[in-house]
Amino acid sequence: MSEPMTPGLLGRLGGWFSPAASADIAAAEDAALRSDRFRLERESEWKRLDAIVTRIERGRLRSLSDEDLLALPALYRTAVSSLAVARETSLDAETLAWLEVLTRRAWFIVYGPRAGLGDWLLRFFGGGWSTSVRALQSEILIALALMVCGTVAGWLLVASDPDWYYALIPGGMADARVPGASRAVLMGTLFGQQGQQGLAIFAAALFSNNAQVAILAFALGFAFGLPSAMLLIQNTATLGALLWLYHGQGLTLELVGWLSVHGTTELYAILLAGAAGLHIGRAMAFPGEAAVLDAAAAAGRRAAQVMVGVVLMLIVAGLLEGFARQLIDNTAGRLTVGSFMLVFWTAYFFVWRGAGRAS
Repeated sequence: MSEPMTPGLLGRLGGWFSPAASADIAAAEDAALRSDRFRLERESEWKRLDAIVTRIERGRLRSLSDEDLLALPALYRTAVSSLAVARETSLDAETLAWLEVLTRRAWFIVYGPRAGLGDWLLRFFGGGWSTSVRALQSEILIALALMVCGTVAGWLLVASDPDWYYALIPGGMADARVPGASRAVLMGTLFGQQGQQGLAIFAAALFSNNAQVAILAFALGFAFGLPSAMLLIQNTATLGALLWLYHGQGLTLELVGWLSVHGTTELYAILLAGAAGLHIGRAMAFPGEAAVLDAAAAAGRRAAQVMVGVVLMLIVAGLLEGFARQLIDNTAGRLTVGSFMLVFWTAYFFVWRGAGRAS
């Protein structure tokens, strides 16, 4: 910061000018005196704040005393107040610029992010995600009931009229899996196709459909959760239609094993996404004592953290679908993998209690 102009020099120069010019010089002298006094009264606090911030920026937080750490918020607020006064009183430009930089640096220390990506991931997987999921328990039960109802509805619809099968099953997923197909044909779609393209196409179509449903079930939750509920029913109606088809040829267990490798993770992800959408919708429909927007914002933060995990679950499901299911060509092995994933996710969400907290 620059040294102030000597007030006495201004006063001596005033005698060389007209009365009006002398008045202007006197005003400038008075402003310089106020600026200098203002700075001298607060400069020690600014410098202390600068020293603390500089030390933290250089990674020397542990070297700070408890007194400095406790004083940091108060020093920051003092600097911000000084900056506001300086702008109003036309403090010299150099000091003003220095104060602006100092307050910006201090803001990041006092209010800015305190953890890097590694710390965030540790908190997220260490309990933050599961805590957010447990906060949605009632919505998860509702979503589970809707998915069961959708599966039953899909089964009953195609059982009453097989033409419903073509309405429920997307075209890219049908191939040989159609009403009237023989047991041998349906068995061939489940086993011995590790190297065939048809299986990969069907698996990709199934994964793409479920991923879209998961994202939409969450995104449309703002409409009081109704579209989310409808999507859960519609998507699991597809599962009911498939179960009906394979059950007709006595291949129910084989189909469940084929689906379970990735399906326990994928359907779990859809369940959580639907619950997240219902959570937002319920908060908007029944905000309680809070304002609607406040209730929706709080629900949205919890649901968004759940959805970050849902995306990760869909990635895991894709890997299981692309590799594990192709490598394991027997029902017992597939059921083992699927059951393990189901127990793992359930234990992680509802049994194990980590150290993290929901954001």
